Amino acid sequence: MTIKVVRGNPTPEELAAALAVVRARAAAASAAPPGAPKPQDGWSDPSRIAAHRLPQPGPTAWTRSYWPG
Repeated sequence: MTIKVVRGNPTPEELAAALAVVRARAAAASAAPPGAPKPQDGWSDPSRIAAHRLPQPGPTAWTRSYWPG
């Protein structure tokens, strides 16, 4: 595995921390049993959007037409 710093000038401590995270993620990915389902990212979960009730149509519906946060 080769890691290349493309931008910036990290200190040795910053580089060691970034490398530790990359190694930990690689070890966790290789430790997963083959064929095991990957955890779904919360941002791509459609139930995140559908979990809230949508506003009902009416004369003031435009005031509630934003995405609930």
